[in-house]
Amino acid sequence: MLNDLIVALLLLSGGFFVFVAGLGILRLPDVLIRMHASTKAGTLGAGLIFAALAVHFADTVSISFSILTILFLLITAPVAAHAIGRAAYRMGVPLSDRTQLDEWQGRYGQKRKGGQG
Repeated sequence: MLNDLIVALLLLSGGFFVFVAGLGILRLPDVLIRMHASTKAGTLGAGLIFAALAVHFADTVSISFSILTILFLLITAPVAAHAIGRAAYRMGVPLSDRTQLDEWQGRYGQKRKGGQG
């Protein structure tokens, strides 16, 4: 009974954070902020869902698979987000009009559209 309650809470929490990540991709104003929402909330949501899998099945294979997957997400998501953000910035994807500070302005030899450019 308690095991089912823990699994349900983990799944609901994970689903909520995955939903927030998807909503962030749809609603946020520019690629850098969208990328941030998708990596942070998406990684947390997927991690909670894999934790629910480990608690529900409670065998060595499921727990190992869940731990390895969560570690993989925690290691690769920031690197992928950095690469996507840097590529978008270098390609000249416009920043939001609400962007207050562009520390990389003028470093790549192009005039930025939107934001501080």
